[in-house]
Amino acid sequence: MLIIIDPTSSTPPYEQIRMQIAALVRSGELAAGARLPTVRRLAGDLELAPNTVARTYRELENDGIIETRGRAGSFVSHPGDANERLGQAAADAYVERIRQLGIGADDAISYVQRSIDNAG
Repeated sequence: MLIIIDPTSSTPPYEQIRMQIAALVRSGELAAGARLPTVRRLAGDLELAPNTVARTYRELENDGIIETRGRAGSFVSHPGDANERLGQAAADAYVERIRQLGIGADDAISYVQRSIDNAG
């Protein structure tokens, strides 16, 4: 796994790592079940503070891209699991916003269907 940090970038290092690992997972270069380097090892390889890499791993775990199994380490999640969790999170956020706006369920569903039809 090759991760490159651009010190001149306005994007923080933890986000650069997150984007690169996510891209490696999407491309299949990092397959489901693949073990990631330990936080300390990746931090040492990239000459970053361990807290920077730890934040990256937390963000990736929150996104459902990786899972941490205690002392066993961090592994790439199975794609269906991540997509399902992310899809449900998006739906939950949409429902919360619709409720805040006072829009009923039938209208909310029609908005989603219209968006799907237009994206087609």
